[in-house]
Amino acid sequence: MEETIEKIVQWLRDQVEEANVKGLLVGVSGGLDSAVVANLIKRAVPDHSLGVIMPLNSNPDSEKHAEMVIKKCNIDKITIDLTETHNVMYSQIQNKLKQKGEWEEDKDQLSNANLRARLRMSTAYSLATNYNYLVVGTDNASEWYTGYFTKHGDGGVDILPIIQFTKKEVREMAKILGVPDEVIKKQPSADLWEGQTDETEMGTSYEKIDAFLKGEEIPERDREIIEKMHRRTEHKRRDAKQFKLKK
Repeated sequence: MEETIEKIVQWLRDQVEEANVKGLLVGVSGGLDSAVVANLIKRAVPDHSLGVIMPLNSNPDSEKHAEMVIKKCNIDKITIDLTETHNVMYSQIQNKLKQKGEWEEDKDQLSNANLRARLRMSTAYSLATNYNYLVVGTDNASEWYTGYFTKHGDGGVDILPIIQFTKKEVREMAKILGVPDEVIKKQPSADLWEGQTDETEMGTSYEKIDAFLKGEEIPERDREIIEKMHRRTEHKRRDAKQFKLKK
């Protein structure tokens, strides 16, 4: 795994050179994947790497863990609180839909959560433009296969350095990179609403998804959930469809 980490670090340097940019930035959520990526970009471009903390009605532990990651890997950081921005924007959307009598209450939680992810993406790209950096994604193989990310949200990035690795492998990287134990052992959560956890929302575990991707036997119920998620989210892994006039 140490050799793999070095290969990823070199790949990151190559992306900086090929894109003719100065460096790399990542949104640091306080979770495992962003902690690993923060460490990787710090190794790749020590003087031109940035960790961005973007609290938005977040669990206080998430921000605390993000700060721990930043301090431990000694990466430059900036914190931008998006709570007010989100509240103003979402309340306007909500009010307009209610005025039209077209507000769908049962879709509120997902719509609200996706807007949070997309505001973070927009913030990351505004900073990237300022610094002439690439935005680095944190999706791992398990999330990518199941589509467990927000389209044009945390899925809206320039490069994906850990996309070939399962959650278990990312955890192994974290131990080598010196990610704080509290972050390595915590329950995975996108922190999109109070009490939200990845595995509860998906209905299966990362352990089962990792095993599935490795071609191992898993319970039929979990296999069906994973395959259904993959089919339903296929559009997230493709570019936007383009109309082509037939001649």
